[in-house]
Amino acid sequence: MTRRWRDGRGVLVVLGAAGEVRVGLEIAASYRARTRGLLGRERLEGAMLLSPANSVHTFRMRMPIDVAYLDRRLRVVAVRTMPPGRLGRPRLRARHVLEAEAGAMAGWGMRAGVRVRVEGTGSGER
Repeated sequence: MTRRWRDGRGVLVVLGAAGEVRVGLEIAASYRARTRGLLGRERLEGAMLLSPANSVHTFRMRMPIDVAYLDRRLRVVAVRTMPPGRLGRPRLRARHVLEAEAGAMAGWGMRAGVRVRVEGTGSGER
């Protein structure tokens, strides 16, 4: 099963031990949207999904970010906090990447092994 999203907005549902946590989500699925990502932003409300992606960088970013690498079943492979000016190494099993302001993912219960779901506009599978 291959998931393909369109650029837009949706809801990220984190299926953690404490139940479901729902977070506003921006979806960056086109090459242009993935390339732009969070560059030049001062902050991010919620999270941004980059798909397809298996690595990110924080060059020219103004803030540290949390990065969660997701496999094809939307299970978290790893979570890292990256300061500006860094190059993240590719994750072999990762097919999608979630980005959020540093510290946000810990509050959502995001850690390796947790599953997530994407709902709302732009989340249609093809």
